Amino acid sequence: MRNITLCCFMVFFLFAGCAKKTDQEIVIASKPVTEQFILAEMLTLLIEEHTDLTVKQSLGIGGGTSNIHPALLKGEIDLYPEYTGTGWLFVLKQAPIQDANVLYQKVKEAYYTQMQLHWSGLYGFNNTYGVAVAEQVARQYNLRTVSDLTKVSDKLVFAANPDFLEREDGFVGLTKAYGLTFKVIKEIDIGLRYEAVRSEGVDVITVFSTDGRLKEEPVVVLDDDRSCFTSYHAATIVRNEQLKQHPELEQVLEKLTGKISNEEMIALNYQVEIEKQDPKVVAKVFLKQKGLL
Repeated sequence: MRNITLCCFMVFFLFAGCAKKTDQEIVIASKPVTEQFILAEMLTLLIEEHTDLTVKQSLGIGGGTSNIHPALLKGEIDLYPEYTGTGWLFVLKQAPIQDANVLYQKVKEAYYTQMQLHWSGLYGFNNTYGVAVAEQVARQYNLRTVSDLTKVSDKLVFAANPDFLEREDGFVGLTKAYGLTFKVIKEIDIGLRYEAVRSEGVDVITVFSTDGRLKEEPVVVLDDDRSCFTSYHAATIVRNEQLKQHPELEQVLEKLTGKISNEEMIALNYQVEIEKQDPKVVAKVFLKQKGLL
């Protein structure tokens, strides 16, 4: 769901390495965020463990979906982890669908019929937007859901990055759905959200629901009880051509279906982002714990 732009030569370098593939080689890509590095390592380990295919990695591609998706269509890469909301809103440019199951079926069908791309089963976690409040604020006003926030929003200071504040599926949709009217709205850098809410000047922030820092920060994520935010459930997108050539691949990719909860993804991100562990090691330990290796 999140794309971080890197320099253009990095994108060229990564794709150039994918130009010549053998029939027994699978190229896995990822976006340049921690979560995607971990997922790509999981996919690599599973494919190498359960098939005779050789995996080549092109990880951390600048621009995320905007560069990976065209490369997928060209056959320069074969599979990568993606999010239902990103596929539906960014790639297919369709209107938001709030029902997560309907969204998944719609995006899966559209990718297959329009682009000959296959979505695996969903991993289990939903990396969507969330609304978090400082712990002391949650206790003071007994806040558990975003609906609870409606009653006291005019007393609180909200902070978010400019992109979220401008998005229809972000702050605009949030305030419409819940009728929120904050005392003050502040623009901050996305990387300073947790520092802001730890200060006395900010009460409410936006988060991503699998942020590793949620494991240690003094915030409470409120339940989006009106399902305002589009879901961003993760799964693997793979070219149908590769599934035809290597039918065993589909069964391997399905090994991750339903295996990663939000809490588990938060913990995995925390291990890499905060504890500075190697994504490959973290991925391997997790897969062994799940009995997949």
